[in-house]
Amino acid sequence: MPRLIECVPNFSEGRDLAKVDALVAAMSGVARAWVLDRTSDADHNRTVITLAGEPEAVAEAAIRGAGRAAELIDMTRQTGVHPRIGATDVIPFVPLADVSVEECIALARHVGQELWDRYRIPVHFYEAAATRPERVNLENVRKGQLEVLREEVVRNPDRSPDIGEPRLHPTAGATAVGVRKLLIAYNIYLNTSDVSVAREIARVIRSSSGGLPHVKAIGVEMKTRGRAQVSINLTDFQQTPLHVVFEMVKSEAERRNCAVVGSEIIGLVPRRAIELSRGYDLQLENFFPERVLENRLASVAGILLPPPDLPSESVAALQPLVDKLREAIQGPSRSSLRDPNEALPVNEIAFERGPDEAADSHLGAAFAAAEIYERLIQLEATDAPSMLLDWLALRQAAMAAARAALDSAVVLLPSLQDAGTVERIKVGKAEIEAKLSGKPVTSGR
Repeated sequence: MPRLIECVPNFSEGRDLAKVDALVAAMSGVARAWVLDRTSDADHNRTVITLAGEPEAVAEAAIRGAGRAAELIDMTRQTGVHPRIGATDVIPFVPLADVSVEECIALARHVGQELWDRYRIPVHFYEAAATRPERVNLENVRKGQLEVLREEVVRNPDRSPDIGEPRLHPTAGATAVGVRKLLIAYNIYLNTSDVSVAREIARVIRSSSGGLPHVKAIGVEMKTRGRAQVSINLTDFQQTPLHVVFEMVKSEAERRNCAVVGSEIIGLVPRRAIELSRGYDLQLENFFPERVLENRLASVAGILLPPPDLPSESVAALQPLVDKLREAIQGPSRSSLRDPNEALPVNEIAFERGPDEAADSHLGAAFAAAEIYERLIQLEATDAPSMLLDWLALRQAAMAAARAALDSAVVLLPSLQDAGTVERIKVGKAEIEAKLSGKPVTSGR
């Protein structure tokens, strides 16, 4: 297992998707860092991009993204319902595997210094990276948003940046860099456009008002949908699971003669958060397996994170296959991003290595993931019933990896020159689909 962190930069642009494409492109060229997801919203005028990979690589990708944002986003003209202090509003780092909080704090310090040295963007540190107790809470750093911070940073030492001079970048503002646990950005929609109702509910449920622990919430108006929204950051989903938040919002809405009409997760969600709320109807919109963090790591980077309670002998049995998958997926591509709701893009690898070689590489990755899927079924049959959910989660991740690699191979079919490669892809597709359906066939490969 490589050393692994997550980073979720939030950019103050959610309307001009060409600019968002440019931000993704700026962060996609760093080896050992992968763009796992992008989510944009026009009302919030905000984009959340999820990166993961080895610490130094992810840090460099985040720095490049912030630099591109400073070029593209003019905060003197930016508007939206979400609080913000800069073009790159926040850059939080999250340790995932074999990386300590202390190492992430050192990484945050490095990123903050680089943002100032390269782009003259002043930086405030927050959460675990905070240099002052009052800056642990991000809301204190963002108090008054960009417009107030721009004035106060000049004359109030308590609002001076941790790195940089006491003035904001003229168009990019400032950036908050932090270290935290996995966070879930969770929105709940009401069947009213009256934003005051959402604000009342947000005030009741958030921890700062005596509501639910580990819950931050605001009420906003979503004009494009004609709905009011309770916008929530859940900072510890194990202490306060998703369904607890949903049920309280639902109850408070009913008390105000309103109803919940849907909810959504912004970015990715840890597998454990879904398991904790299994059996509850969260009325989730547009949710599918690729919204799960572990599944995206498997399909984009070939990294399988085993559940913490998985027996060591099972992990050992899987390790050679996991290594094979990681090599197969990471070999032909250093980074990739596909929105599962959109058509597959033209494969960049095809331009680097030729479409036939790229298609064969993707097919090999798909077979490696399908082999893991089959092996997981065998191991599951020998394990305790209490581990069934863990095995299901791993199988889901392996299937996501197999299908993503297979899709990448199939999309190249129209551009293939070699008839033999075309035939291998078609036959391989049938065989892999059969493996994933539990009905293996013999292809004569």
